Amino acid sequence: MKKLMFGMIALIMFNSCKNGSNDENSQAEAQNQEVNVYTHRHYEADQELFKKFEEQTGIKVNVINSNADELIQKMSMEGEQSPADVLITVDAGRLTRAKDQGLLQPIESETLESTIPSHLKDAENYWFGITKRARIIAYAKDRVNPEELTTYEDLATDKWEDKILIRSSSNIYNQSLLASIIVNNGEDGAKEWTRDMVENMARSPKGSDRDQVKAVVAGEGDLAILNSYYVGQMLNSSDPEEVETAKKVGLHFPNQDGRGTHINVSGAGVAKYAPNKDNAIRFIEFLVSEEAQEVFANLNYEYPVNPNVEPAPLLQEWGEFKEDTLNLSKLGENNKKAVVIFDEAGWK
Repeated sequence: MKKLMFGMIALIMFNSCKNGSNDENSQAEAQNQEVNVYTHRHYEADQELFKKFEEQTGIKVNVINSNADELIQKMSMEGEQSPADVLITVDAGRLTRAKDQGLLQPIESETLESTIPSHLKDAENYWFGITKRARIIAYAKDRVNPEELTTYEDLATDKWEDKILIRSSSNIYNQSLLASIIVNNGEDGAKEWTRDMVENMARSPKGSDRDQVKAVVAGEGDLAILNSYYVGQMLNSSDPEEVETAKKVGLHFPNQDGRGTHINVSGAGVAKYAPNKDNAIRFIEFLVSEEAQEVFANLNYEYPVNPNVEPAPLLQEWGEFKEDTLNLSKLGENNKKAVVIFDEAGWK
């Protein structure tokens, strides 16, 4: 009997030690959970969301921040040894480029499938939009009658000669805008539009979208094409001069009687050789959750991709608008054509 009791005690102690060891291993595994994010974005909203994700999941977010082209090149050079789990960048053109270079992998996620509208993600689930931005027209309130503004195509007519300000043709936002015009109006129509736009420029293309707003207010031109969220950021800037500058321009959403205003995204995809694939998927799912989308909207003035989330109050003041629902994969597919057309037209 004593031998039996001793054996039972020993077994209990062994199981207790084993369970304790398993608990320790589980804790260690939880502590070792991570997701490596290569991101082009550099906003306060993103930092806040990375922190929230860590707090809610216990998964550490390791961030590598650089411009999109450098990140894509880095992933390409690293190959199968790349630690990247997620690539976040702006514009469907760059996301498609990463896909075409074999840097992303398709994933299955019921959350992403059911949350994100089909035109805001890759048809084969290689990448997903996480925020929207509209390519709009900012105009000088003191010099332009907004009733004269209609479409992107109208900007190429004689009435806007020497009045338009815009970034260079190397800018991916402009490349995607032209790609959308290629899809909607054909290559010949896109070529004609590009040539006429060059004729209507108030100056040689230069600077950022914010710089275009400043140039309008300075009187260098009457109109500027830019992404909507930059105006939101300027109106809420800590720099009083930026705020006052942004107040002096009005905003027009083009093509409301037709296909709608050109939309683009910042988006995310899971890296081809992601060492933490499950965490990567969970991370992207978090970014399109209602909680995260509200942060993007209210801190960075981007439009939510989650239909259940309202735009920031400022954007609501600008009013509802019809957006072009062209599948954004088409922008990437027509990027090379857009670059060639820009070059042929002399768009610097």
